[in-house]
Amino acid sequence: MKELAVSADPTQVLAFETDCHIFDGCGFPAPGLHSFLFEPIFGDADSSFGYFNKTMLLALLGTVVIVGFFWAAFRKPKLVPGKLQMVAEAGYDFVRRGIVYETLGKKEGEKYVPFMVTLFFFVWMMNLWSIIPLAQFPVTAIIAYPAGLALIVYGIWMSVTFKRHGFVGGFKNITGYDKSLGPVLPMVMVIEFFSNVLVRPFTHAVRLFANMFAGHTLLLLFTIASWYLLNGIGIAYAGVSFVMVLVMTAFELFIQAVQAYVFVLLACSFIQGALAEHH
Repeated sequence: MKELAVSADPTQVLAFETDCHIFDGCGFPAPGLHSFLFEPIFGDADSSFGYFNKTMLLALLGTVVIVGFFWAAFRKPKLVPGKLQMVAEAGYDFVRRGIVYETLGKKEGEKYVPFMVTLFFFVWMMNLWSIIPLAQFPVTAIIAYPAGLALIVYGIWMSVTFKRHGFVGGFKNITGYDKSLGPVLPMVMVIEFFSNVLVRPFTHAVRLFANMFAGHTLLLLFTIASWYLLNGIGIAYAGVSFVMVLVMTAFELFIQAVQAYVFVLLACSFIQGALAEHH
């Protein structure tokens, strides 16, 4: 049996047979769940102390990169900004004005700007690891990370709802209470309750996870195909597959930014709903 390129080495991403090509009598080594599993760098899954693997390392490095970037940009701010400060200010202002102010308004939204800026750049960085050499894996393609971020947003959303409206008012808010609905009010309240309490947090996490999971799978598919077809007449097709790798990489760059934008936009819309008055 031919050995896989990914076994115990957690730094590898592509799980396929390195000596397997078309016409060699071996089947196409399609990507699968094994392409999203990594051996611990240290520690043990069965240990009470847990373990530390590649995705955790990338999440940690991503945090360091973001903090380091903004620290370097703003540690000595100038009235006439340099290039690094200008880029940082543009990114900060994009989230503040383009997402938070547009959704929550300046008065209500200002207090949430730091959190939303942090959330946007963290999600974007976690997505970007997919196309960075040696990393080549989007951290958000592991459901635990989007779910954790969605739970933080959910906690803020619920706390703002009940802090603003009180217990009774908060309950009316999340159930869409509107006495003008008449006989259908109980049904609407049940639907709205499950939508707000269960469905929205779930879809908030899954939307990000599913897009990154699918994008990474496609990149793997065309990358593996390029290598697999690199034999005999298959070389011509390998070239086409490699072009698709480049196209998908460019497309992923766009999707990574869009998903960070959508994730933060939805977070703002949840908080906007929490602040809205219901009668």
